[in-house]
Amino acid sequence: MIQKICKLFVLTAIFATSPAFALQSDSRQPIQIEADQGSLDQANQSTTFSGNVVIRQGTLNISASRVNVIRGGKGGESVRAEGSPVRFSQTLDGGKGTVRGQANNVTYSSAGSTVVLTGNAKVQRGGDVAEGAVITYNTKTEVYTINGSTKSGAKSASKTGRVSVVIQPSSTQKTE
Repeated sequence: MIQKICKLFVLTAIFATSPAFALQSDSRQPIQIEADQGSLDQANQSTTFSGNVVIRQGTLNISASRVNVIRGGKGGESVRAEGSPVRFSQTLDGGKGTVRGQANNVTYSSAGSTVVLTGNAKVQRGGDVAEGAVITYNTKTEVYTINGSTKSGAKSASKTGRVSVVIQPSSTQKTE
């Protein structure tokens, strides 16, 4: 189940950054999880980590306040990470830099093949940035959407009802 958590953030990080892929060797690294508390509910097929949750696998780093993984009856899984915000980063293959992202909540549904970043969602690599209230990525179709919010009186794009995407020309793309 924990492998799905890592896949969630890897897929989320990849979509807004061009066709660069996460470091392939990361999937062969051990997964390290630290939290103030962890629980497993066998009857409900639910695992929860809470309090300063830190997940590491190779160059993938995830921090959240709470992470919950639920296995459905037909083997489907859903993952929900909550934080203020949830943060993730990972090195990309081929010297393409590092992807960084954050949102107040991140959910993954294997049944729907979707990753959803909700609340001040932001994904960036080098100078490329995608921001909005909600960023949704379909892992099967590789289509993503960025939605704005109806909140007003704030300075960031995700709080003004608009989305913001910055794509640097390939000749100026910086790697981190």
